[in-house]
Amino acid sequence: MDQQPPQDLAAVRVIAMPADTNPSGDIFGGWLMCQMDLAASNVAARRAESRVATIAVDSMTFLKPVKVGDEVSVYAVLGRTGRTSLTIEVEAWRRPLHRNAAEKVTEAAFTFVAIGDDGRPTPLPEPSHSTPSNESGT
Repeated sequence: MDQQPPQDLAAVRVIAMPADTNPSGDIFGGWLMCQMDLAASNVAARRAESRVATIAVDSMTFLKPVKVGDEVSVYAVLGRTGRTSLTIEVEAWRRPLHRNAAEKVTEAAFTFVAIGDDGRPTPLPEPSHSTPSNESGT
């Protein structure tokens, strides 16, 4: 497991609040998954240059709990692409509010499909020069 968060800027950064807890006092996994989906959809929509819809979440692994007051940073990078779909690799990290050390709490792969104006899947545009080099083009 990584010891340091990615060096990229976080796609989403938020403070976990009491309203987001389960009966044990930890943050709901669904709340964290929502933050990850938002971060991934930002990356996916930029690459697709269109609306996108989440069609699958794979390999969601909850490693550690998030506590009320933690700063949650979500990092998302383009994984692989297909004709109309793309996969975004996502990590969520927690940092107790009064500390500098962060730890990874969740990771997953989110798959999206690009959606055209007609509401149907649409082909991804050709990659621009700013597209990350890890795009497979499959």
